[in-house]
Amino acid sequence: MGDIAKDLFSGTVGGAAQLICGHPFDTIKVKLQSQPAPLPGQPPKYAGAMDAVKQTIAAEGPRGLYKGMGAPLATVAAFNALLFTVRGQMEALLRSQPGAPLTVNQQIICGAGAGVAVSFLACPTELIKCRLQAQSALAGSGQVGVTVKYGGPVDVAKRVLRSEGGLRGLFKGLVPTMAREVPGNAAMFGVYELVKQYMAGGQDTSQLGRGAVLLAGGLSGACFWFSVYPTDVVKSVIQVDDYKNPKFSGSIDAFKKILKSEGVKGLYKGFGPAMARSVPANAACFLAYEVTRSSLG
Repeated sequence: MGDIAKDLFSGTVGGAAQLICGHPFDTIKVKLQSQPAPLPGQPPKYAGAMDAVKQTIAAEGPRGLYKGMGAPLATVAAFNALLFTVRGQMEALLRSQPGAPLTVNQQIICGAGAGVAVSFLACPTELIKCRLQAQSALAGSGQVGVTVKYGGPVDVAKRVLRSEGGLRGLFKGLVPTMAREVPGNAAMFGVYELVKQYMAGGQDTSQLGRGAVLLAGGLSGACFWFSVYPTDVVKSVIQVDDYKNPKFSGSIDAFKKILKSEGVKGLYKGFGPAMARSVPANAACFLAYEVTRSSLG
């Protein structure tokens, strides 16, 4: 099996582990991000992360926490396979000789390049996921045009293609998606390598145990979200914005309106669940990837 095939398969396994561990946290994050600002004197739909969990389970049962998982589950193989494969190919280009370890700065470059590639897959996938996750919060707001119930991922895709400008509609939010994925993955892979090299005492990290990989993966995931979270908030509100009666004309407009109406706090809605998700989900992803990759030789 060639290196590309090994990265494809290992990335698939890592992505599945990440999704299973992290999706409930992601559901709560998107619900907190996409709930509209309350009217003066009125409380928000969700008082916080735990309140969102309680309301979701009360209204939809535990399955509600996994709403919207169909779209990322269907594409998790392609997304993570692409992420790790592009990273692996960039590593090969930057190595001075086959098998030579890379510096932290080189891993940052590899992460940024992988981020460009996965943005084109992440955008339509996350649009579908965000629509499904956010629809209950938007429907409860009483706003005109946001009460449409989607039957599932395929239904979302059909409606968007039919009534929101065709294929272009599925790529709504591509700019903020790329603005998240490029620096986010640069930070993630850079920190992952930095932590591993620190614990190994040098560039050779091949002898690190699974505990060290879990720690490095968890910290790298936290750094991803810490570095780009406001961009993710902008992406989410753009992707769930009503097509016929949009509140935002673009990413910059969304950023300004959120900042004006809700302050800096509005750019960090759902930050708690995102950080709580990032550590175990990315730890599971990197461990599953490394174990699978090493077992393939």
